[in-house]
Amino acid sequence: MKLPAARHDWDIDTQAAAAVQRELAGRIIRRGSLGKLRYAAGLDCAFPAEGRECLAAAIVWDMEKSCIVEEQHATAPTLFPYIPGFLSFREAPAILAALEKVQHRVDLLMFDGHGIAHPRRLGIASHVGLLCDMPSVACAKSRLTGLHVEPGPQRGNRTQLLAKDGEELGAVLRTRDNVKPVYVSIGHKTTLDEAVNTVLRCGRGLRLPEPTRLADKRVAEIKKDMART
Repeated sequence: MKLPAARHDWDIDTQAAAAVQRELAGRIIRRGSLGKLRYAAGLDCAFPAEGRECLAAAIVWDMEKSCIVEEQHATAPTLFPYIPGFLSFREAPAILAALEKVQHRVDLLMFDGHGIAHPRRLGIASHVGLLCDMPSVACAKSRLTGLHVEPGPQRGNRTQLLAKDGEELGAVLRTRDNVKPVYVSIGHKTTLDEAVNTVLRCGRGLRLPEPTRLADKRVAEIKKDMART
């Protein structure tokens, strides 16, 4: 993939990182139509070498044929400590490096993380989606911010994830009957309904959407192999 140049440095302190998030959040597009979406790139990271580097995998998933059409991975130095709310500064350089290796067409980026459901409205799905100028969807296993009531017990049941001022940040979505819900939000260039429908479409009967589940599995395998060498 040919990606635009990053618009800021990654090796910065938390005050500067928060300022970057607030500035870029205003550029996020919370509308659009995904059209005939077919190829989703699932993205996830792991930290081998005692956290000195970040390993990212990109799994391109054919949503019509339910199969992997390409996978790539890359590493990058870890430039930012683990601090909730600043995940993209820790993981995005490796993710962008993996995406640059992808040769297949990609219609959507899918993240195990948050989009606008973030204290400064710029989680990793929004941050990377904006930098790549691509539609992106966030599907996280846990809540970072916002308030909600529990959705119903059946697959497809959802409730709103709301900020204290009533702003809709995302959806709390049941992706499988009687399992814990996930937290879905807009990344970039999509609507919340489109994000929810995409997550459900990629579910394959499991709690997590297949593209990010496979990316998580792949980085775990590569990390294990790296530890052996």
